[in-house]
Amino acid sequence: MKRKAAASPASPRKSKMSKVALDKNKKYDRQLRLWGDHGQQALEGAKICLINATATGTEILKNLILPGIGSFTIVDGEKVTGEDVGNNFFLTQDSVGKSRAECTTEFLLELNSDVSGDFIEAAADSLLKENSDFFKKYTVVLATQLPEGTLLKLGSLLWPENIPLLVCCSYGFIGCMRIVLQEHCVVESHPDNTHPDLRLDRPFSTLVRYVDALDLSKMTKQEHGHTPYVVLLLKYLNLWKAEHDGKPPQNYKEKDSFKQMLRGGILVNKDGIPEEEENFDEAIRAVNMALVPTRIPSDVSKIFSDDACVNNRESSSSFWILAKATKEFVENEGEGALPLRGSIPDMTADSKRYIELQNIYQEQARKDIASITQRVQRILVDLGKSSDTIPDSEIKLFCKNASFLRLIRGRSLAEEYRPSATKASELGGYLDDPDSDAVFYFLLKAVDRFYTQYHRYPGNFDDQVEVDVVKLKTCLSAVLQEWSINADIKEEYVHEMCRYGASELHSVAAFIGGAAAQEIVKLITHQFVPFNNTYIYNGITGCSTTLCL
Repeated sequence: MKRKAAASPASPRKSKMSKVALDKNKKYDRQLRLWGDHGQQALEGAKICLINATATGTEILKNLILPGIGSFTIVDGEKVTGEDVGNNFFLTQDSVGKSRAECTTEFLLELNSDVSGDFIEAAADSLLKENSDFFKKYTVVLATQLPEGTLLKLGSLLWPENIPLLVCCSYGFIGCMRIVLQEHCVVESHPDNTHPDLRLDRPFSTLVRYVDALDLSKMTKQEHGHTPYVVLLLKYLNLWKAEHDGKPPQNYKEKDSFKQMLRGGILVNKDGIPEEEENFDEAIRAVNMALVPTRIPSDVSKIFSDDACVNNRESSSSFWILAKATKEFVENEGEGALPLRGSIPDMTADSKRYIELQNIYQEQARKDIASITQRVQRILVDLGKSSDTIPDSEIKLFCKNASFLRLIRGRSLAEEYRPSATKASELGGYLDDPDSDAVFYFLLKAVDRFYTQYHRYPGNFDDQVEVDVVKLKTCLSAVLQEWSINADIKEEYVHEMCRYGASELHSVAAFIGGAAAQEIVKLITHQFVPFNNTYIYNGITGCSTTLCL
């Protein structure tokens, strides 16, 4: 008699992979809640290049290694000095005299076994001359304490490739960051305050039929008090429109009257006292929000009118193809509206009707996604690409976040260093307030000019501080004159920059390290909106400012 084979246990390889996935979910639990599985996947595929393992640079890498970037490379030709040990927690006294790139790489790799890293013991300038294509393979390039000339060469190399370059420095109590990239598209901008997408001003057919089928007058007390507020709003809105020439409440007085109409719908007991019906209270509170007309946000309208959206090309990214398909949807099936998000807020309701209402919104959202998917596939074929080039999951994510799309267009370092007359005038405007933190932007530019001329930073030697103050003022005047800016910067600020002597304070480096890592995560995941384009931190006052340069 033949015996039936027992079910084979899961293969060791599969069990091991499942365990690894579970361990990763547990390890990265908090950040997964922020940017999701797809965001984490993008992070784990990122390759980061750090130029110069300064205190600021290693702090940035630390904050990227901990959440699990894919890999990093440190480019640094310097040896570890006593000064490095004094301000960099990733170096020890035993590191003095050794390769700074190698030592910091070894210590950083101890932070997360999921991350791989290597180093190149060479100056960025020499690497740019010998193998400029080296930097083109990275997701993001970080540059710290780079001379002006080398920085401009690096910027001109990465700009046409649209590879983000983040320039960071800590200079005494001052920190500065500059994001350099041509274009950055954000699908999941995660705005702080959003209104539910209920479409009560233009209800779709399935929602209308569902609401019309419910008769409040025939409901039991229990059913009446647990009717979703969306149903209540739409029913009473229909009554209001019937009495006001088909127009919804449009001003404060009319909306107040509409709220009174809703209050009149609350059941009363035998003594004439209104019952406590929380769903009606929710409806009254939601009036102002729910009656906001459905419109295309201005940021999204700008994207739709952009040439990259109107005229897709073979080289167009998935963002622009999806934007064009969505634009066509708005102009046709959407009748002027974006695809429905498909989610409804929590509300007082019985489970049956809440789920029914939820399904109605989700089904309409699926129909909108299907319409846009067809348009995406047609555009892809027209561009000579496979119709499944953009996965369904990406289309769905785009549709869900269509109201929150953001586009950032940057300026190159070359443009920044040679500003137009209009831009120079705008830059000068930042100095109208003599105590604005924008002052430090110009002072840091003067410091770069000082380094170019004297091959050292001002105040490097204590006995030359006063002499360097005069030299730095001359460099500052030259920078302002080149940009046709007529402004007086307080001498005390010039003195302060010289007293810093290009020192990196660990507290400032740590702050900039955390802030910069946060911006890099935004760039990698295309979630949340990065600053555009320069950030200055004043460690003396604890204040900061963002400038668009």
